[in-house]
This record gives sequence, C-alpha cells and structure tokens, in this order.
Amino acid sequence: MESALASWGEFNVAIAGAGAALGGLLIVALSVNIKQIAESRGLAARAGAAISALILGVVLACAALIPSQELWAFGIEVLVGTLAGGVIAFLAARAIVQDDTPGHPHRWDAQHIVSFVIPLVIYAMGGVLLVLSVPVGLVVVALGTIVALIGAVVFSWVALVEILR
Repeated sequence: MESALASWGEFNVAIAGAGAALGGLLIVALSVNIKQIAESRGLAARAGAAISALILGVVLACAALIPSQELWAFGIEVLVGTLAGGVIAFLAARAIVQDDTPGHPHRWDAQHIVSFVIPLVIYAMGGVLLVLSVPVGLVVVALGTIVALIGAVVFSWVALVEILR
C-alpha cells in the first residue's frame, strides 16, 4: 500500500524545483536594487523573511520525499522548520517596526508582517495535523508552500519595481 506521503511525491518534486528556482530569481531581483534595500532595515528584513518562508517550503518538499517516512515524523519536521522560520519572522517583524528610514510608511507595517507570517501559521496547522497522523495535514502544508511561493513572487515585484517608485 502506498503511504500518504508517497502519493504527494510528484507535487513535492515540482515544488522543490520551482521553489529553488524562484529563490534564485528572488536573490537576483534583490541584487538589482540592493542599494535601496540595504538602506532600509524594513526592506532588508522583508527580503529575508520572504526568502526564509520560500526556502522552508523547498526544504519541507524535500523532507517529504524521504522514503518510508511516517506522517507524524514529517509533522515534527514541519513544526521544527516552522519554529526556525518563526524566529526569522520575529526578527524581521521587529526590524520592520523599528525601521527609521526616512519616508518609511509605518501604516503598512502590519500588512508587510502578515505577508510572511501567514505561511508559517499554515505550516504550523499542517504540522500539528501531521503529528496527529491526520493526512489532510499534507494538504495544509501544501497550501502553506503555495502561499509562500506567492509571497515570494509579490516581494520579487516589490524588489524590482515598487522600490523605485
């Protein structure tokens, strides 16, 4: 009988490849306007958080490909990765709130913070379900990864275009 994780193999291979490629493109996008990003603690923190959430999705997709793995074990991996991502998100949120760059519009701080925290919340919910061996946790983790991919694409746009406005 095929395990629940094995049936997600093709999805995880696709996510690992697409996420890694997008991560590389995000880093290139950041390098285009690195001067503006480096001058703002908030933008640099958002960049780090966006990359972190995206790479967590890639790492989880790779971890899900480990053969003969139980759902609860993968759930622990998801929760450990989410905890690490949470530390990065906390540090990024603090940097965004404390950003004193001239012209930094603090009215958008909450929106920027939520954009990289949402995937972590979704990952945490999926991780808990998986630790409980509830297969729908795989769907929840997949949703977290898709949200992280979208967040990385949006921040890529910010890093390439919006930063110059």
